[in-house]
Amino acid sequence: MLSSQYLHIFSAALFILSLKWMGEVKTSRYGNWSAILGMVTAIIATYLAFPVDHVPLMIGAAVIGTLIGIPIAMNVPMTAVPQQTAISHAFGSLSVALLGVAEYYQRAPHVDPFTMSVLSSEIILGFLTFSGSCIAFAKLQEIIPGKPFVYKGSNVVSLSVLGAAVLLAADLVLHPGSQSLILAIIALALLFGFLLVMSIGGADMPTVIAILNSFAGISGAGLGFVLNSKILVVAGTLDGASGLVLAIIMSEAMNRSFINVLFGGFGAAPAGGSNGAGSHHPQRSVKSYLPEDVASLLDGARLVVVVPGYGMAVAQAQHAVKDLATILESRDCKVRYAIHPVAGRMPGHMNVLLAEVQIPYSNLLEMDEVNPMFPEADMTIVVGANDVVNPAARTQTDSPLYGMPILDADKSRSVVFIKRSMNPGFAGVDNELFYLPQTMMVFGDAKKVITDITSALKKN
Repeated sequence: MLSSQYLHIFSAALFILSLKWMGEVKTSRYGNWSAILGMVTAIIATYLAFPVDHVPLMIGAAVIGTLIGIPIAMNVPMTAVPQQTAISHAFGSLSVALLGVAEYYQRAPHVDPFTMSVLSSEIILGFLTFSGSCIAFAKLQEIIPGKPFVYKGSNVVSLSVLGAAVLLAADLVLHPGSQSLILAIIALALLFGFLLVMSIGGADMPTVIAILNSFAGISGAGLGFVLNSKILVVAGTLDGASGLVLAIIMSEAMNRSFINVLFGGFGAAPAGGSNGAGSHHPQRSVKSYLPEDVASLLDGARLVVVVPGYGMAVAQAQHAVKDLATILESRDCKVRYAIHPVAGRMPGHMNVLLAEVQIPYSNLLEMDEVNPMFPEADMTIVVGANDVVNPAARTQTDSPLYGMPILDADKSRSVVFIKRSMNPGFAGVDNELFYLPQTMMVFGDAKKVITDITSALKKN
């Protein structure tokens, strides 16, 4: 129908605008609304373009899904958004994979080689994304340990499983009537997704989420070719391409390749029991300070840089950070926020938290913008971050972090490091910044510590 074609074009334009607007913090809300409107339009256009049986069942399923999804989305805490993203990828890729399986069984054995190739590919991608996303969710939720599960020959085993799935898919292309092969392909794809993400450490979860997002999009685009759904091809391609670009950006931020992220076992303890930087100085001690000590140094400061991390999200300390910044700015102190691309557990995690408390977008600085400012900073306050400020990334060649671009917090005149304990970050290595002479360690819940600093500062 002509009307459905116009609606498809309108929907595709909304999806493209959504990605465009998502690229800027100021327009990100428009991006969200554009994506929602685009998806609603795409659903309506699909109903108009294709005959639909059992309409009451379709409406019932949509209502049930909406009733389940809205409360989850409204009530999920900010700290759990990465987990929600992972599980959303899981369900999305599972639906695409199951639709692919259904299409195969409806068409078999009369499936042409091109269609069978696309179906096999999207089924493999869909099911490996499902199992991989479930493991990512479990790691982020700390249901299972975040450390990579690696063993001698683990990569060979994983790639062999994937290779077996690809070979069976090739056989299915040549012999589309061999329906039993599809079940073996599904099992191997699920196993590969499990093995792949189990071997990846928590430090790489932001990049993994982006890669899985790309896989899900590519799988959806493949299904669009099979179903002759132009809007599914467009939406899936946009999703796949944006996820791929984001994964590239995340990898570059860590100075690592896709292959290293997926198969490097980053964060696993070396064979000799060493774990990089922390193994060189096992007897070192740090200097612990009180919030009042920090407040005395902040009195009269002219430039303060705040480095947020996942610990800030866990403590819900963004409101306390904003209150501290308000006091400092009232005293003619400039406050800026250093955002590392892989801070937190998902891309943009810190930007969302800080935007939530109405911190001006212009004060959120990316790594390249803020690094030249650190030598001029009177104080850098690290709130729950760890690996992204570890100087070992520059100097310790045996550290897993070596070569990763970091925020130059150690170049500040003084550094306040707020942590609950001396536990390492996701990478599992000790932080050299703890032991520098200008570093002040303040132990405790980030929200309480910053609140106490603010209270003490008001008294000065």
